[in-house]
Amino acid sequence: MATDITDLARRLAREAEPVCRHYLSNGRREGQYWHVGDIRNTPGRSLFVRLTGPAAGKWLDAATGDHGDLLDIIRVACDLEDFRDILGEARRFLCLPTSERQQIPDICLRRASHGSRDAARRLIAATTPISGTIAEAYLRNRGITDLRMCEALGFHARCFYRPDDQSKTQTWPALIATVTDLGGATTGAHRTWLSLDGTDKAPVESPRRALGDLRGHAVRFGEVQDVMAAGEGIETVLSLKMALPKMPLAAALSSSNLGQQLLPTTLRRLYILRDNDPAGERAVETLAARATAQGIEAIVLVPRLGDFNDDLRQFGLDVFRSILRAQLAPGDTIRFLDVEMQASPSA
Repeated sequence: MATDITDLARRLAREAEPVCRHYLSNGRREGQYWHVGDIRNTPGRSLFVRLTGPAAGKWLDAATGDHGDLLDIIRVACDLEDFRDILGEARRFLCLPTSERQQIPDICLRRASHGSRDAARRLIAATTPISGTIAEAYLRNRGITDLRMCEALGFHARCFYRPDDQSKTQTWPALIATVTDLGGATTGAHRTWLSLDGTDKAPVESPRRALGDLRGHAVRFGEVQDVMAAGEGIETVLSLKMALPKMPLAAALSSSNLGQQLLPTTLRRLYILRDNDPAGERAVETLAARATAQGIEAIVLVPRLGDFNDDLRQFGLDVFRSILRAQLAPGDTIRFLDVEMQASPSA
């Protein structure tokens, strides 16, 4: 007799496919997963349930980040609120006695968090290196050809996208960026959906979306010692990397998060990459003030056009370097710029 919730979840997991066929009848099996639109049994492919292995019974909705186990599926399918009723339905399905009453831990009553760190980590785990992929083609099309030390970037060939809860789920190739805290722990992920040929972003309403915990965290390139640069977008900071490959970089992913960036205790000088719009200017002012209050020298780097990726593409790498040279501290010109000009990466 299953008198323990964990044991009951394990029994359901061993019968994962029959559970899915019964409660998610609008889906279908594809390899080791059951695919369906969402936990409400909507037709589609956004939600997938693992059918075999140690993770059998675990599910993830790639469009929303919601996740859980088969007990969650039973709860929604049968429109049940009381957890004892959920367990009773699970026992009924498994042909187990349903008369036992037991104390239900509070944690079992909590729903899986939307857009959680776990969802971000699962998405990142499903990516491959970007070399030779559509993601690499996309970055090259934006003038970014030096992809050394870009372990924070990955590629997902069929990343789920849904404009809203009422729309059908689509799949597009995507550039996936790992968001980490100052200690290197993964806190989130950022998705850039791409066109099928990699020439541009996907033709969808919101081609960029974040998942997980971003506040104060960033997509990081290189290990910070005493100097680093921070900017909003991934393409913006990777453009700086073309000219200064050894400069540690952080992409905050939004103007609001740029102003909230957490700064390493070893940092002595911070370069802030400004986007030439009102939101970008406010973010730079906020971060510069915070850095100064912590005893960190803040130097704002200003592009000639809208952002530094615009500068790189419009003017080319040599002129782009000259734009930066005029704004860097003298010691950093020698340390990060002149050394790299001796062996600039080829396209």
